[in-house]
Amino acid sequence: MSQVDFAVNFFVALFALLDPLGNVPVFAAATAGTSGRDRAQIALYVSLFVLAFTTFFYFTGLSLLTFFGISLPAFRIAGGVILFLLGLQMARDDFTATFAEAADAPDAPAGRRGYARQRFERMIVPFAMPLLIGPGAISTVVIYASQARAFGLAGAAIGVGVITAVSTCTLLAFLATPLISRMLGRIGLTIVVRVLGLILCAMAVQFILGGVADATTGFVRPEAATPYVK
Repeated sequence: MSQVDFAVNFFVALFALLDPLGNVPVFAAATAGTSGRDRAQIALYVSLFVLAFTTFFYFTGLSLLTFFGISLPAFRIAGGVILFLLGLQMARDDFTATFAEAADAPDAPAGRRGYARQRFERMIVPFAMPLLIGPGAISTVVIYASQARAFGLAGAAIGVGVITAVSTCTLLAFLATPLISRMLGRIGLTIVVRVLGLILCAMAVQFILGGVADATTGFVRPEAATPYVK
């Protein structure tokens, strides 16, 4: 595999797993009621978090999970549980309430930057992780990091460049949230969020099935753990 093929494959895989375009309705619901400037700051914070966290795992890989004695199947199951709770809130229309206006809280920090920072802190879990950066994204980053070793320092640079590009795409997608929200409207956005909630619940169950299948032998049928894979 050439360096160009490696970069293209890594970008496509990571972009598909983070799915910034598909998460725009979720981001819109999570930032409902905020001003355009606050939403832009939150989008920047989320994108920087994606950049920092994926880069961290690109260089540390499974060594961190090994240090804490956590297997990837266990991490996948834990991520699935958190993602299921998020999807359940979305399907029950409780999602927006989870991210209630931070500025209305008594201890809300003054200023736009403080407001955006507090709003982002509410969105780290479960929006930034595991919705954006889930077990699949982390495992993919680790796999491509192992392949990048064949390229030496160039492989490390390519990996960081790909992660930066995907993070930039995430920022641009979230900055376009007002336009997409106007296109969908309030009712359309509510429908999309509820449908996404159901899909996220199914994804969460799939994460859990995959984790249980990886941790056991014959407990979960292969076609249930990895569907549509022949």
